[in-house]
Order: sequence, then structure tokens, then C-alpha cells
Amino acid sequence: MQVEILVPLAAFALTFGMWYIYITARNKERLALIEKGETPDLFKSTSKYRSFKLGVFLVGIAIGIIAGYFLNESGMEEEPAYFSMILLFGGIGLVIAFFLQKKYEEK
Repeated sequence: MQVEILVPLAAFALTFGMWYIYITARNKERLALIEKGETPDLFKSTSKYRSFKLGVFLVGIAIGIIAGYFLNESGMEEEPAYFSMILLFGGIGLVIAFFLQKKYEEK
């Protein structure tokens, strides 16, 4: 068997295994809630701003990629420049989304 085929097979098996464990654990947890008399509505998200938060986060990541490019061009190594800026601006995007969400919920 060629080694080149093992990597995609292993990646598929790991992805499928993680998905299967997630689904079965979620099912068991919900069944336990039903047995106790609770409703599984507890797992539903009540946030109306989920898309907004994701959008601001993705904009932050895009700005981080651009900032990483400029850091790379100014002489910093490529990997630290991109990873640090993506994490920094992605986090800043989430903080901004939190404060904007809080501001809109107060209105």
C-alpha cells in the first residue's frame, strides 16, 4: 500500500470519528435531560447576534492577514507575523462584537 493514500484516509477517519463521538455524546446528554424531565431546548442558542459576531470575527481575521502581510514585508518571519496578527485581530474582533452586542441589547 502506498503511503500517499494513508494520509487522506487517516484524515477522513479522524474527521468521521470526531463527528460520530460528538453526535453520540450530544444524543446521550439530551436523552439524560429528557429522563430527568427537562426539555432539550436548553441547548438552543438565544443570541440574536450570532451572525453579527461571526461577521466581525471574520473581518478581524481578514485585517489580521493584511497586517501579517505588512509585518512580513517589513522583515519579520512569515509564520509568526501571520499567526500573531490573525490571533490578535480575531480576538479584537470578538471583543468589539461583544461590546457592540451589549450596546444594542441595552437599547
